[in-house]
Amino acid sequence: MDIDFKEYQLRCQLRGHEDDLNTKKDPFIFSYDFLLVGASSFKARGICICGNAGIATSSRDRTVRFWTLDESQKRDYTMSKMLLGHTSFVGPLSWIPPNEEFPQGGIISGGMDTLILVWNLATGEKVQMLKGHKLQVTGIALDGSDIISVSIDCTLRRWRGGQQLEAWEAHNAAIQAIVKLPSGELVTGSSDMTLKLWKGKSCIHTFVGHTDTVRGLAVMPNLGILSASHDGSIRLWAISGELLMEMVGHTSIVYSVDAHASGIIVSGSEDCSAKIWKDGVCVQSIEHPGCVWDAKFLENGDIVTACSDGVVRVWTLDHDKIADAVELDLFASLLSQYKISRKRVGGLKLEDLPGLDALKTPGTSDGQTKVVREGDNGVAYAWNMREQKWDKIGEVVDGPDDNMKRPVLDGIQYDYVFDVDIGDGEPVRKLPYNRSENPYDVADQWLLKENLPLSFRQQIVEFILQNTGQKDFTPDPLFRDPYTGSSAYIPGAPSKLPDVAKPSYKHIPKKGMLVFDSAQFDGILRKISEFNNTLLSDALPDFLLCVDLNPFLKEKKCSSLNEGDMSRLSAIVKILKDTSHYHSSRFSDVDVALMMKLLKTWPVPMLFPVIDVMRMIVLHPDGVAKLLQYVKNEDDIVSELIKKVTASSPLPANLLTSIRVVTNLFKNSCFHEWLLAHRGEILDAFSSCCSSSNKNVQMSYATLLLNYAVLLIEKKDEEGQSQVLSAALEMAEEDTIDSDARFRALVAIGSLMLEGLVRRVALDFDVVNIAKAAKASKDAKIAEVAADIELVAKQN
Repeated sequence: MDIDFKEYQLRCQLRGHEDDLNTKKDPFIFSYDFLLVGASSFKARGICICGNAGIATSSRDRTVRFWTLDESQKRDYTMSKMLLGHTSFVGPLSWIPPNEEFPQGGIISGGMDTLILVWNLATGEKVQMLKGHKLQVTGIALDGSDIISVSIDCTLRRWRGGQQLEAWEAHNAAIQAIVKLPSGELVTGSSDMTLKLWKGKSCIHTFVGHTDTVRGLAVMPNLGILSASHDGSIRLWAISGELLMEMVGHTSIVYSVDAHASGIIVSGSEDCSAKIWKDGVCVQSIEHPGCVWDAKFLENGDIVTACSDGVVRVWTLDHDKIADAVELDLFASLLSQYKISRKRVGGLKLEDLPGLDALKTPGTSDGQTKVVREGDNGVAYAWNMREQKWDKIGEVVDGPDDNMKRPVLDGIQYDYVFDVDIGDGEPVRKLPYNRSENPYDVADQWLLKENLPLSFRQQIVEFILQNTGQKDFTPDPLFRDPYTGSSAYIPGAPSKLPDVAKPSYKHIPKKGMLVFDSAQFDGILRKISEFNNTLLSDALPDFLLCVDLNPFLKEKKCSSLNEGDMSRLSAIVKILKDTSHYHSSRFSDVDVALMMKLLKTWPVPMLFPVIDVMRMIVLHPDGVAKLLQYVKNEDDIVSELIKKVTASSPLPANLLTSIRVVTNLFKNSCFHEWLLAHRGEILDAFSSCCSSSNKNVQMSYATLLLNYAVLLIEKKDEEGQSQVLSAALEMAEEDTIDSDARFRALVAIGSLMLEGLVRRVALDFDVVNIAKAAKASKDAKIAEVAADIELVAKQN
């Protein structure tokens, strides 16, 4: 259908409703009133138009949600299903039209957990789990009944009947997107800046032109292929490889692109807008209160966008479907608040400026200036000492957006200000640089200013070029070296400080493992004794009245402890208290057997003090060695414990102590092989701790992630690093997370980016914006590690 272009306006907003699960009518179908406030963890990432059946969305909260049209008024959408099965961020989605196997259609989802899941929409059940990719799944397409998937692992894989049919390395870098053409060929887009056209496993053509990652692809009806790139452009290509059109207008990364049969194009970007294009010209820019991850057309020409604020929005040209005045005003207010939160005046956030009441306070000196907030602007005033009043100077010109902010040194803005650590106990030096400057000239002036040997000149130049992305810099042929008279650098004696110009980081990379090594042993023993007395009696303490202990109380003679057992527990604690003799003290086999008995037989609600003793035993050289014998056989006591305490409705005390047991295992290298082998199940089991309201649980989980990051960096395990990065990013982006936990999550992210193998993955998952948000934290250490991450992100 053709579209007579008019301005798109808000039609409705789709929000997640995790707080309202008590409204469910059956195990998988929920009914919701429109515009209920959703859980903050719902971060919409991907959109899939499911024919006329509805809209599917994916999210960082590990869910896929299916939305259907409200038949009562044909304007709003309500969430009818929530599909749970992924253990990490969910990204690409694909629609299976109704057929004999899927009478109501199906959905295919790919995640950062490396899995591809196939869902039956009629039942809401997961019917297939496809395992094969080593890293995050980034794209899915249907080729007949075959599923085609692409991944950060650079491979393209074909699946049939739940089994992998073939796989091949398709690009030299991460593959970010895939689309099937009406003619049957496949097109992939990659971080290697190219598109490739595939017929079977044969690459027919490579499209070259983008200058950064190709992030999104779409079919342009009757014309060719659309590509969206991190270079800020959208390009239209003929299948022959000819570039037909380039659309430039976004000011940041373009994540997605889609086309309608009418010829209209929509794109979503990091610059917080969805842009509408007609005949290569931007005819409308729809502002959003956050990054626009994805944008898709409905068949009728309406547009669906997924925003980083967690809301999916539908935009329409149909006047009869436009949202009511109340909803439009609410959105306008939200957008205004968001823009104010990002707006800067005089280097300050507008929202941080004082109001006009600040002018009631007299100045302290003539000419003193003060910037106050007046509406959506910052206005400067100067104190007039003679007349004892504030004179209005004028409006302060807005600074650039956060993503365009330039660093300042000595009151001057530069494109870059680098920290240079020259070693030998010298303080870190600041090296300013503008891209318009000649790097040789800058190096000369800086070395003279800092009184450093000119023999370091070439190293400084190479450092500048490397960290500003100027790989192909060519010196001006008219330039003459004032020291050699030549246009080329003439190296002197070998530098004695080969790492002169290296970035300086405050908190990364993390080295060594963190442990939880303090314990209130007397309190632990009292709690065990209290629980044991409960097992010996018919009475239950108040906090256990809601727990079904009948199965355990029936076997209380087997699970309760006698006096000899209690004495032995006291002896174990005595050994643990005497840390000065850890090198020589030993546990008897009977001691360890008693602990194993308690872990296996005691009621789950009573386990946490026993687990706490185990937490300290694994820090004892002999204790951890003896425990190792209990995890090497089929009856793996630690794995069983994790499964037991993380089952449905886990108790915070059990989560806290069990996470700390696993975290402390990192201290001894004899457990590293076990920790690597069970990494997936451990992180999946404890993943719910990210959203726990218990700060101690959050802190323990973040420490577990940080220890895993250190170990996986050492082992060069890219798949494992990707999983830990996913979990750490989830923690780091939430303002409600405890500050210490958030700090450790950020340290894990920075360390993985700096010394691991997942820097590109982190950049693709919005780590720069996460770091920018953290940099604004009032907690100094969070702001500092965020600055470290920003610096790593800038490195080439």
